[in-house]
Amino acid sequence: MEICRQDQALEIRELDPFLAELLRQVPESAQPNDSPAAEERLFSAPAAPEEKDLCSEWKVYVVPELRRLFQSATETVRQDLQQLQCTDKPFANCTLRIPLAHTDAWLSALNQARLAIAATYQFSDHELCDHYRSPLGSRRDLSLFQVNFYGFLQEFILREMEGNT
Repeated sequence: MEICRQDQALEIRELDPFLAELLRQVPESAQPNDSPAAEERLFSAPAAPEEKDLCSEWKVYVVPELRRLFQSATETVRQDLQQLQCTDKPFANCTLRIPLAHTDAWLSALNQARLAIAATYQFSDHELCDHYRSPLGSRRDLSLFQVNFYGFLQEFILREMEGNT
């Protein structure tokens, strides 16, 4: 896999089918679905539960806008990911082009996915910081790899955007 900047886009080249599939899962992984822990993590209250008025106003005025922003970001990512529908050679490496104008949406969707997955699987700080862990023996292990892979992509996007200014 090679990641570089090409004209007005970031390109992920030689993307193998496994990593391409993880990317295809970003929009779905960003949704809290039936996980109360993910829902709580993505839409955390701004204050302690004792501050009922503030928490209530947050739910009424802020959470709906956050949902709209999150949905907009994941929809942009979903559209960009349509490039990865490699039906003629399903096991071939492919290239994903992310327009620079979409980088904020990608950062948001990748972050949402990381938060939702980490909350759903209740990863400890130790697990999230253990970058040498490599076995993929369970769905939980794969999810931890997914969180780290998405974090790697976020870091790359941020570095490219910093270099652009």
